[in-house]
Amino acid sequence: MSEDESQPRGKADESAQASANGAGLKAVAVEKEKNWFREIIETLVIVIVLVFVIRAFVVQAFKIPSGSMLPTLQIGDHLLVNRFAYGLRMPETFDIPWISHGDYDPFKIPLPFARQVLLPVGEPKRGDVVVFRYPKDRNIDFIKRVIGLPGDTVEVRDKTLFVNGEKAPDPHAHFTDGPAPDPIRGPRDNFGPMTVPEGHIFVMGDNRDNSYDGRFWGFVPEDDVLGKAFILYWSWDLQQTFTSSERWQSIRWRRIGDLID
Repeated sequence: MSEDESQPRGKADESAQASANGAGLKAVAVEKEKNWFREIIETLVIVIVLVFVIRAFVVQAFKIPSGSMLPTLQIGDHLLVNRFAYGLRMPETFDIPWISHGDYDPFKIPLPFARQVLLPVGEPKRGDVVVFRYPKDRNIDFIKRVIGLPGDTVEVRDKTLFVNGEKAPDPHAHFTDGPAPDPIRGPRDNFGPMTVPEGHIFVMGDNRDNSYDGRFWGFVPEDDVLGKAFILYWSWDLQQTFTSSERWQSIRWRRIGDLID
C-alpha cells in the first residue's frame, strides 16, 4: 500500500480518537455535575437534620407577641428556650425547618413515642418562665411563669397569691389597675383555692391584670412543657413596619443578652 493510500486512514484514526476523547470529557463533566448536585443534596439533608435535632432537643427560638409577661418580657422580645432543661423528650413531629408552618402542615411528620421522656434531667420549679402548648389549642405556644407544682393548692385573694394556704413570694407580679367589680374581674383577682393535679403545673403571666392564663383555663400537663426560657437574643418594636426606619431605630440593644429571671 502506498503512502498516499495510508494518509486518509491516519486522518480517520485521528478523527475517531478525537471523538472518543470528546465523549470522554463530556462523560467526566456529566459525572462531575452529578457529584456536585449530590453533594448539595447531602449537605442540605445534613443541615435540616442538625437544625431539627437542635430545635427538638437542645434549644429553640421564640418571639413575644403580647404583653402578658410585662415587664419581664416585652412585645418584640426574641428569646431562646432550653429544651433540655426538663429532660430529653421525643418530639411529636419531624418539622422541616423553614418550611413547616401552620395548623395543618403536610411537612410535619408524626413520630412514634411522642413526648416520651428519653432522659430525665429536671422538673419545672416555681418561678421558672416556661414555654408550653396551650391546653385549649395545642397548635399554639404560650409563655408564662410557673406558680404551682403538682399537689400545690393555689389561691388568689384580692390579687394576692397564696400557695398551700400561705402568702407566697411573688416578686415578678405586675399590676396596672385596682380591684375590679366582681361581675367583671371573674377569676382575675380572686381565684381558687384549687389543687394542682399530678403531672400538671399552674402558670400565670407576670402582667396579672392583662394575662390570659391558668386562672381562666386551668392547668398545663407537664408533657406539654416545651422548655425553660433563659436568654434574650433580640428585641425590637413589632408594631413598627419591618422596612421602616422606626423599626430599626426601636432595637432595644440593652436587652439583648439579658438572662430571663
